[in-house]
Amino acid sequence: MELVVTRRWQGNASTLSTLSVDGKVHHFILEDADRGLDSKMTLQQIADIKIKRETAIPTGRYKVIVSHSTRFKRLLPRLVDVPGYSGILIHPGNYIRNTEGCLLPGLTNFKEDKEYCVGSSKSAFEQLYEKILTAWKHEDGIWITIKTDYK
Repeated sequence: MELVVTRRWQGNASTLSTLSVDGKVHHFILEDADRGLDSKMTLQQIADIKIKRETAIPTGRYKVIVSHSTRFKRLLPRLVDVPGYSGILIHPGNYIRNTEGCLLPGLTNFKEDKEYCVGSSKSAFEQLYEKILTAWKHEDGIWITIKTDYK
């Protein structure tokens, strides 16, 4: 399974992206501010730029697993080997205050106080989660690519 998050719009503290699953447009993704990090940067370069809990993950390609989240008390998709980051999950949330670096899916998007938000996040998450869980159960590799293409 191939997930592609394409960063398209930026607020001051938020980044709104489109999400495709195996080449088909799925929904939106909300993240923290994109500060231009890339997975090819050194850990020191990432640390020099990153603001903890306020910075989107570096662009790049990452493996996705399904594991138990102690915070959310359920199985969730988790990105692994993200340089300079740990605990990056895909989970529901509508506002930038809900992310702390994680990826929040949504069916719709809107702005509030000049920041991007996503709507119907629980529905979007459950639709995406079903696809990810099916691939996980079939032991298919699950990968996510984060890239930029701002409009």
